[in-house]
Amino acid sequence: MIAQAERIAILPPYLFARIEQLVAEAKENGVDVISLGIGDPDQPTPPRIIAKLIEQAQNPANHQYPSSVGLLAYRQAVADWYRQRFDVELDPKKEVVSLLGSKEGIAHIAFCYLNPGDLSLVPDPGYPVYGIGTLLAGGEPYIMPLREENGFLPDLTAIPEPIARKAKLLYLNYPNNPTGALATRDFFTEVVAFAKKYDLIVCHDGAYSEIAWGPVKPLSFLQIPGAKEVGIEFNSVSKTYNMTGWRVGWAVGRADVVEALGRLKSNIDSGVFQAIQYAAIEALTGPQDCVAAMQALYKERAVAVVEGLNAMGWRLRVPEATIYVWVPVPKGFNSTGFAEFVLAKAGVVVTPGIGYGQYGEGYFRIALTVEKERIREALARMKAAIGTVDF
Repeated sequence: MIAQAERIAILPPYLFARIEQLVAEAKENGVDVISLGIGDPDQPTPPRIIAKLIEQAQNPANHQYPSSVGLLAYRQAVADWYRQRFDVELDPKKEVVSLLGSKEGIAHIAFCYLNPGDLSLVPDPGYPVYGIGTLLAGGEPYIMPLREENGFLPDLTAIPEPIARKAKLLYLNYPNNPTGALATRDFFTEVVAFAKKYDLIVCHDGAYSEIAWGPVKPLSFLQIPGAKEVGIEFNSVSKTYNMTGWRVGWAVGRADVVEALGRLKSNIDSGVFQAIQYAAIEALTGPQDCVAAMQALYKERAVAVVEGLNAMGWRLRVPEATIYVWVPVPKGFNSTGFAEFVLAKAGVVVTPGIGYGQYGEGYFRIALTVEKERIREALARMKAAIGTVDF
């Protein structure tokens, strides 16, 4: 038997495998399982975007290999969107690169900068790909705890000086998955100063920038003076326009970092199907009423989740962004045990916080990706099974 490469062997096991097994068994036993665990929008892609895909797919010119860095028209649309949305100026030729969804770029940026043993600073709890990309590139993740008492922002002052000097990449994600937290301008300003002091590249994942309904719109990291000198930002059309399966996104910002990522991609993939890029242009440049409707829908669902949980004894505030509600587990449970209990007793799937890192323990995540009535039914089942919780 041929041994697996070390880069594969060191990958952590899939932490949700046990939950998936229990879900499959429940369904086999006829249980009507309500899944509040998957962060994948349940609404369809807007018709105008689908129509553009069909139109462009019928053009034979789009059936050839695309450019690895993306159509200039697509990169221009991204730059125009940044100017209109954030008042950020980008050179579409040098400061924008297309991605097969932002996840791909987030994973691959580590390959551009990390040599074996190099460090990246990774938020915990956080999207697993930050640490996994680091491991696959031969680097070592250094964990930055995200604690509730600090607004789920990392405390940069707690990072030891030798670690900060050795690190090459700093991953951030706001609005945040899984906590729903927002970053402040002051925090991003601190990040820019920190990155300049220690010669770090900031990799900001802004995938949920448009999934927000509070009084203040989420910031782009690139809005901060000096940010384009120290980092890049990832985003995509996935969550904003219900296009998760289309796999089209971008990285923007510091030109040499964008170039390095584009150079890597030109050697390992063949770019995004051009018809999909034209559909993404339509998404970014066409009427945005679909975005406002989506924001209102998620707010309504978030309110339903918080009201249902608070009726059981939680004391939650309605989040202002993302498609998630981050919830502390009741007394007597860890996150995995609570998820298994809720599935067994109520037929409801929630995601244990430990899946997002060691500092996710003590929480679970609810995704707002099912209809409000199903959310209410799920919470009614949980109340019947749990009663009143204690902390």
